[in-house]
Amino acid sequence: MSHVIPYGAAIQEAIREEMERDEHVLYFGQNMATSPDDPFLRAFGPERVRVTPISETAEIGMATGAAMAGYRPVVELYMAEFTLVAADQVVNEGPRFHFMSKGAVSVPTVMVAGYGFTCGWAGQATGSLYGMFMGVPGLKVVMPSTPADAKGLMTTAIRDDNPVLYFRHQLLLLTEGEVPDGEHAVPFGVADVKREGSDLTIVATGLTVHTALAAAETLARRGVSVEVIDPRTIAPFDVDTILASVARTGHLVVVDQATRHASVAAVVVAEVAELGFDSLRAPISMVTALDSTIAYSQPVEDYVLPDEHKVLTAVEKTLGLAPVPA
Repeated sequence: MSHVIPYGAAIQEAIREEMERDEHVLYFGQNMATSPDDPFLRAFGPERVRVTPISETAEIGMATGAAMAGYRPVVELYMAEFTLVAADQVVNEGPRFHFMSKGAVSVPTVMVAGYGFTCGWAGQATGSLYGMFMGVPGLKVVMPSTPADAKGLMTTAIRDDNPVLYFRHQLLLLTEGEVPDGEHAVPFGVADVKREGSDLTIVATGLTVHTALAAAETLARRGVSVEVIDPRTIAPFDVDTILASVARTGHLVVVDQATRHASVAAVVVAEVAELGFDSLRAPISMVTALDSTIAYSQPVEDYVLPDEHKVLTAVEKTLGLAPVPA
């Protein structure tokens, strides 16, 4: 059985269920437990649900220490850019302890960071920074695109013994979808084929999964069959599913909201170029944000970011199709 809830509610559902299942799960952040009516505070009490100082360094430092002491903290960071304030804890401390202690110490923390809030928030609250964390040893990075994956990946993140950066797209928070009832865990490192197809493969992440699906629907009306793959986690990263798809279709377009030279898209292209080059029947196309800060102006914002028309243009180029006027 399943129920329909928004993406944001699915994340909260997973946290609540894991807190009910395991008393070692903690939940805190700068805007948590600020009122006696906070539902998590009422359900689990002030020992497990806490407001923190307005300091990401303090928040993640607290989480790292609590995790080393046997707890499983979930830290609400709100905006991905805020992780940069505490980059030492995120990159150099939490992910390293397990390795440096020969496995004696685990740091099971979940850092929840919103990203991609591209609706007039300008340069310091709109970034898609996930690519810079993709190659940090010991750090897992997840990017759900649907409510079901949002719940399932959060469940897995809380149960994992490694630090997890959980990137939630701000523009998906109110998007509704079916979510399985009860316990639901999505494995890390397993991509999901959101739509099957035979002519071309699109790999997309986060919000751009929906952009890719919309483009695939438009192309289907023209007789073009497009397969859409969502990696769901970028560390660990499922290359095999992508390679298998490209082996069937022979064509690849990669869509990513991050800037071109700091994107997951660039990693996908590199992997396929090395491991699946013989399958390609045409050059790969990338549809990413431009290497630019997001502007306050909506026309400039639209110019910088990927959209359905840009995806369609990339597919037409890759397949050698006649372009359709915008």
